[in-house]
Amino acid sequence: MKLLIPELLFEDGGFQRGGAVLIDGDTIKDIGSSDTLRQSYPAAEVMELPRQALVPGTVNAHSHCFQILLRGIAADRPFLEWRDRSLYHYSPRMNLEDIYNGALFAFAEMMKRGVTAVGEFFYLHTYGTESDEAVIEAAKDLGIRICLARTMYDWDGAPAGYVENIAAAVENTRRLHSKYLRDPMVRVIPAPHSLHAASTEMILAGHELAAELGTRMHMHVAEEPFEVEQVRREHDGMTPLQYLHSLGVVDDSLVIIHGVYLTPEEIRILGEKGAGLIYCPSSNMFLADGITDIPAMMQAGVPIALGADGACGNNRISVFEEMRMCSLLQKAKTCNALCVNYHDTFRMGTDTGARLLGFPAGRVEKGCLADFTGIDLDDFSMMPVSDSLEQVLPNVVYSMEPTAVRTVIVGGRVTVKDGILQTFDEQVIRERVADTMRRLG
Repeated sequence: MKLLIPELLFEDGGFQRGGAVLIDGDTIKDIGSSDTLRQSYPAAEVMELPRQALVPGTVNAHSHCFQILLRGIAADRPFLEWRDRSLYHYSPRMNLEDIYNGALFAFAEMMKRGVTAVGEFFYLHTYGTESDEAVIEAAKDLGIRICLARTMYDWDGAPAGYVENIAAAVENTRRLHSKYLRDPMVRVIPAPHSLHAASTEMILAGHELAAELGTRMHMHVAEEPFEVEQVRREHDGMTPLQYLHSLGVVDDSLVIIHGVYLTPEEIRILGEKGAGLIYCPSSNMFLADGITDIPAMMQAGVPIALGADGACGNNRISVFEEMRMCSLLQKAKTCNALCVNYHDTFRMGTDTGARLLGFPAGRVEKGCLADFTGIDLDDFSMMPVSDSLEQVLPNVVYSMEPTAVRTVIVGGRVTVKDGILQTFDEQVIRERVADTMRRLG
């Protein structure tokens, strides 16, 4: 057992002094005052975190890890031009080592920024499930928790390596889910890509598979105007969500990504059916997609998580950054400073993110997974800290810089210490990325 003793502990929505957390294996066993827990568990290994605030690890609920290799390529382009000049041009050249290196790089960068779990929406199927295994291997080598949203993609306008037939997509996803079913670090779920990249039959197969496996189903929905227009043309004037609702797939297993172009009635349906949303504000801004109506989603009771999306369409991968962007963008859109506050976005980036990926994490509670981020209270971006501690959470969401992330713990294992990765040599990652970029030209 391990006893974590920080300067400040986040619990029940606020910070307190003198608190401690006892970890047994990969799980939180007890929470209380440091003096009480020291006396109750004298044999526990003590890990003190002086001048650090301990918070739940953040959850990057939507990622495309290979895209980090394309960061800076095709910037400031319209969405379809950006897609064709970066993703469609370079990803077919990537071999298994490149896929592994991209995942290693992306997961390392996000972990150094406080991410302890990632929802990896992965669609490079050139090497079948070997491609998926390369991503999972990178996550396990770094020690980050991963939910592989294995993408089901059968539109033949995309690179051939993205495409599978329905039977192959279902069987490959089912087999990977079964393989990692008892691994607490890995989950595998179906993810029909979108209405423009997955056929109706593929979407129905993904929904049926999610029901069979008892998982959620992730899917891009209403991200771009071209998607809405295409669906209207092809499906009797229905919008993307209306069409999905007509198929019977809008339920509590569905988690939509983006949801920029939804009507008030569609948002109401999402809430009534228990569907979730993963919101990627920086990506939506970078790609000029538009602004999702988060206050309306909250009012309708839709659970909302945050994602950084791919690192060539953002281009940062920090959930703390997405917390800030979510709140500020919504304030700017509504001219209402109260519409989305720092408590809301912090919860989106921790508790709700873990819930929509299927991990019992994102909270400092007994029985939850022991995933934490330790934040340096002496970093300039976290100062000042008042005696009442009322400034700490606002500073985490609105002012904190990546330099303040000092410690990351995943499943009780220290993966970042003093801002440095402990599970993988950072210089080796740099060298691997350089090798891949030379191969890609």
